Amino acid sequence: MKRRRIVAFSLTLCSTFLSSSTLSALAAPPRTPDQTVDCEILVVGGGLSGVATAYEGLLAGRTVCLTEITDWVGGQISAQGTSALDERPTQRLQLFYSRGYLELRDRIRRKYRELNPGDCWVSDSCFLPRDGHRILSDMLNNAARKGRGQLKWFPSTAIKELAITPSGGGQIIQSAIAIQHRPAKGAPPLNTEPLSQTIEDAYRYENSPRFEKNILRFVPAKVKGEKKDSLSPTWYVIDATETGELIALADVPYQLGIDARSYLEPSASSATNDPYCTQGFTYTFAMEATREPQTHRMPPFYPQYSGYYSYELSRLASFPLVFTYRRIWSPDEGEPMEFGGVKFTAPAPRDISMQNWTWGNDFRPGTAADNLIYTRNQLQATGQLKPGGWMGGLRTESLRKAEEIAQGYFYWLVAGITDSQLGDGVKQPQPNNRYLAGLDSPMGTVHGLSKYPYMREARRIVGRPSWGHPQGFALWEIDISRRDYKDDYYRQTLSADTYRRLKAALAGLETTAVIAGTQSPEQTMRRTRSTIFPDSVGIGHYAIDFHPCMVFSPPERPGNIERPGERRGAGQAYPFQIPLRAMIPQKIDNMLVAGKSIATSHIAAAAYRVHSFEWSAGAAAGTTAAFALEQAIAPYQLVAQLPLREPQLEALQRRLEENGNPTAFPDTSIFNENWESWR
Repeated sequence: MKRRRIVAFSLTLCSTFLSSSTLSALAAPPRTPDQTVDCEILVVGGGLSGVATAYEGLLAGRTVCLTEITDWVGGQISAQGTSALDERPTQRLQLFYSRGYLELRDRIRRKYRELNPGDCWVSDSCFLPRDGHRILSDMLNNAARKGRGQLKWFPSTAIKELAITPSGGGQIIQSAIAIQHRPAKGAPPLNTEPLSQTIEDAYRYENSPRFEKNILRFVPAKVKGEKKDSLSPTWYVIDATETGELIALADVPYQLGIDARSYLEPSASSATNDPYCTQGFTYTFAMEATREPQTHRMPPFYPQYSGYYSYELSRLASFPLVFTYRRIWSPDEGEPMEFGGVKFTAPAPRDISMQNWTWGNDFRPGTAADNLIYTRNQLQATGQLKPGGWMGGLRTESLRKAEEIAQGYFYWLVAGITDSQLGDGVKQPQPNNRYLAGLDSPMGTVHGLSKYPYMREARRIVGRPSWGHPQGFALWEIDISRRDYKDDYYRQTLSADTYRRLKAALAGLETTAVIAGTQSPEQTMRRTRSTIFPDSVGIGHYAIDFHPCMVFSPPERPGNIERPGERRGAGQAYPFQIPLRAMIPQKIDNMLVAGKSIATSHIAAAAYRVHSFEWSAGAAAGTTAAFALEQAIAPYQLVAQLPLREPQLEALQRRLEENGNPTAFPDTSIFNENWESWR
């Protein structure tokens, strides 16, 4: 496979304070940048959304710079190890996905001569993470050749500074400073140490015994042959990071954690905002079934976490079930089995399983003492919003403990005999398994853990005020949920005014049925479809799925419980859309947001987070950036006059559709209320 030269990449973001009255300033790096790199589209974050952004930008003939904190592209399916595609049955049956996602699935099939080489039962496609990186690298290089674009790929690279200046009535990112690292002379290779041991070093300018640093300055490329407008941006910066680093660094308005209970988010577990309770995050690892029992040594930290681990539910209390759940390699077919209503083939020697389990390697902090993603106040308190102070915006100690809980979980699987939720006599040792580690292992690390944790939730922008959204655009629970709000819980828990507003909102969203007389406003307490948006630029479909934070600190504390009420919002969702307004942050005119940091609520974000959604959002970002450069128009101008017609927005939507990037599911219409068959 031909690949462009890869420099080693570790993602960092700049620390800049920006308020309504104060623009961010660059702190002088300790030396002149070693390299100035020009881009038309700077994509920060090489996960699925970032890859999709780059893919469409390259096909549009653009110069795309792509940075990533690890040395693999692919995020969920590679560096984070969750190489099991989360899909819904009907969308999968119809293969109704973005063109790049379809190409990804096709390349997986061609690579293995089947789509599911792991014979897993959670998905129709489970495969090796290292192959996810290789496939996507090839896709990007092929897109550059096909579209005559230019890919500038910067692995092991972190954005450290942003230069933000006034432009017209808003602000733009003029340049970005990044730090790229490689092993220092005599130091071990990258991926020898886990992320918690290296992340702070990756964000420092200075060389260290571990890393040599290359300071990069990203600037706009000179645009030739385009429409000219002195006020329109000449490049676009895309936040496709896993935690919303750029939106924190640029200090645009965003939300984090639980949103307060309201008529828009009636199932929220809190009456007030709680930024510390986000979904659990997970270091995945791979384990291999063996013919002979293996010797396993208890990690010194295991007793600290042993009271946490559990199969969770009686119907899941089967090691073969858990092993095959996300089995990513199965060269030999095992015997048929069934447990808890699930049919699967038993593990066979040489089978490889990737582990991602709620009461296993999920780390689920939920307090100000241990939350992973720092709030704005915490960023200020730690000096990360001062010029030059950005260190990634994460609590390193929580990363370290998440690494330990993951390695401890492997020991529990093979040697543990306790179960925190189901009690004694359930868990039995399973010694015929070994932990896979090494640079040639599925995770590509000496320590065996994924290079970066699988992130289920990030900082989420608050979009710009718009028609129907005076406080800033966002997607909410009631936009997508199939829940029946006639449940007594809502009548009893919501205030009379909030309950009245919920009924009114649902009646308004179901106006067609009310006008047709098929239901009265009083009866309208359940959606028949998701909200249809005039500015849709992408699609997604998944259940509202929670891995709730824990009540007490530390999260592994014996007897700890999940945040009460967090799972109430979980359940089925209708196929949904990705509005352009959800991708446009406030203040910054040349930034777009892709992936998990778009403008969603906490509950909506639990559905807007899986593989095909991330790709669709990235495809929308890449296409929009290329279109905006071509037409000399800023993305916010495409939606400024809604709900009036926006001809240029319609032109963008036509381009997306013509390129094979759907903006709506088949038969989407205010008159089509028959979505129950979509599973």
